[in-house]
Amino acid sequence: MTTKTQATAKSSALLSVLFVALLGGTVLFVAGHAQSSVLHDAAHDIRHATGFPCH
Repeated sequence: MTTKTQATAKSSALLSVLFVALLGGTVLFVAGHAQSSVLHDAAHDIRHATGFPCH
């Protein structure tokens, strides 16, 4: 029973690592191909949405 639990935990950890790697790669790909004004506007909108002052 312990072996099956360890295998499940390792599988879950591997799946989490792969998901985060894919998400990170996607963010880098999108940011690398976006125009700088689009990235600036997105960051500006996020700051307003989270309540941080920016002006």
